[in-house]
Amino acid sequence: MNFIFKKIRQNFGDMKLESKFTLILVVTVTIPVLLMGIFFYGKLYEMVVSYTIRQEQDLSAKTAPLIEESLQEIIDAHDTITDLPFFQTLFHKPVNSPFTMFQNSEEAKDFHDQVTGLINDGDISGLQIFIDLPQTSMQLFQDKLTMDYFSPMSKAYGTYWYGIFQGTNCSSLYCPPFYLGQQEQKTYGNMAYITSTTFYYQKNAYQAYIATYFSNDEFTDILQKNLTLSGSVSYIINDRNATVASSDESLSGIYWLDYSTIEDSFMSSNNFIEREILNNKIYAGFYNIKQPGWFMVTVLPSGPLIRQSNIIMIQYFLLFGVFLVVALLFSHFMTHSVTNRISSVIHQMSKVRQGTLMPMDSPVYHDEVGDLIDTYNYMTRKMDKLMEEQVKSAEELRIAEFNSLQAQINPHFLYNTMDMINWLALQGRNSEVSDAVQKLSRFYKLTLSRKKSVSTIGKEEEHVSIYVDLQNMRYHDSISFVSDIPDELTEYQIPKLTLQPVVENAVLHGILEKSSKSGTIVLTGWMEDSDIVLLVSDDGVGISPDKLATIVSGEGQSSSGGTNIAVYNTHRRLQILYGDQYGLHYSSVPGQGTEVEIRIPAHRQSLVIDKNSSKKAF
Repeated sequence: MNFIFKKIRQNFGDMKLESKFTLILVVTVTIPVLLMGIFFYGKLYEMVVSYTIRQEQDLSAKTAPLIEESLQEIIDAHDTITDLPFFQTLFHKPVNSPFTMFQNSEEAKDFHDQVTGLINDGDISGLQIFIDLPQTSMQLFQDKLTMDYFSPMSKAYGTYWYGIFQGTNCSSLYCPPFYLGQQEQKTYGNMAYITSTTFYYQKNAYQAYIATYFSNDEFTDILQKNLTLSGSVSYIINDRNATVASSDESLSGIYWLDYSTIEDSFMSSNNFIEREILNNKIYAGFYNIKQPGWFMVTVLPSGPLIRQSNIIMIQYFLLFGVFLVVALLFSHFMTHSVTNRISSVIHQMSKVRQGTLMPMDSPVYHDEVGDLIDTYNYMTRKMDKLMEEQVKSAEELRIAEFNSLQAQINPHFLYNTMDMINWLALQGRNSEVSDAVQKLSRFYKLTLSRKKSVSTIGKEEEHVSIYVDLQNMRYHDSISFVSDIPDELTEYQIPKLTLQPVVENAVLHGILEKSSKSGTIVLTGWMEDSDIVLLVSDDGVGISPDKLATIVSGEGQSSSGGTNIAVYNTHRRLQILYGDQYGLHYSSVPGQGTEVEIRIPAHRQSLVIDKNSSKKAF
């Protein structure tokens, strides 16, 4: 156990400060909310039940009047029919004449049209007047104006409603579907409001029933709209324990309550009551539909209520999750304001590994982090001063070495050139001497101009071209010089006397050592990424492999080494200025020629070497 606690403590200690602050916030916020959720979960179910019951009470209080209103419309349609003159003549006056006297009358036509209109308008779905007439008086059931709405009593035999009328003294009856015969339901409608009456025909009294049919679909729709909880059910029951209508037939069968139980519960409480049905807890509410003596029952099973409470709990935790995310964002913002300053100090300190030592801006806030920044800035200034002194000393040493190497190059070339001019003078070639002196003057003007050690590639190209001309004056134009440097490279910078030692080496140790004493030198160049590559090619005698390995390394060189020393000095000078990846690279095939690749960085602004300063300006 101690090992586990030590491991947790170690992991927590290794976390970033921002992560620590965030974790502390999550723990301090989450634990109280979880405890509250667990504590209130039991209370939440009671709250959901109370709220749902109150909703159902409000809806049921509005639903019961709607059902009574629909029933009243049926009664009004029934009364409209019974008030028609044709109906009044048949049932409220003694009839002694045959029915044929009335069948084609205007009253019969009006009766037919009025009833047809009520059916077409949807007020009722059908009408049948069952009359117990003798066999000799069947014309009423056969005439086209009355046959649709008058039927012999024999068609009512066997129906449940007929049995009720025969066994009781009721004068009207609201009939649920199973009270009606199958043919009635199929032809006219699955519910009916039926009244009984007596009429006199040829001094005899006969029984008649006026059945006004309608559909319970409207009741079903009203009951379904009465429910707010899935899995609940509403149904209407009459005093004979018959279901009048239901929002769900299967659920009403499961949660069935008989009429006497409903009546007793309604009398004792007008609120929802709790019951156990098939080991399931339910909440049932009752509402009286007064006119037919029905009850509307609404049953709320506990299962959906529990699910609803669970959904609310889930919503609670989702809301808490949103709150937690907002809190985390706020925490991140707050902790970031602290850790960001610490991270900036760490970031600045990490630059020391890369050789960059820069002080930070003075802190705005003078807290612990501000004191840390002040201390770091003091340390940075001290270290920076020491590093500047070190860099200055190293730079002065490097510049001294550069100037020393360059001093070795310039006298060497001047000696060889003056020797050539002396040779021309001894030959008595005065015009050529004059030309040589002019070219030499131009040569040194390019070399010594502006007191800078850096020139352009274009001027260096001119420089070596003059050098080759001077050598051709000495060696009878035996050297062909071809320059193919792109114009866009001519303005890029290059240290002075970079090309001349290489070309001089190609002339003296390449071409002039051939038996023919003649050859070609090609100068070209190109841009390669951020570098410039210049290539000097000759078709001289080439360089042996053992000598090729030492030509730019300085091994075995001496002050009498001639142009080899100049080549080595040029290579070292480029490396001192630009780095070890720059300088000269020789490749040669003995007997065929030599190629020298000169690689320098591409700079358009001049590189200034000030002998009294250690700074480089680009």
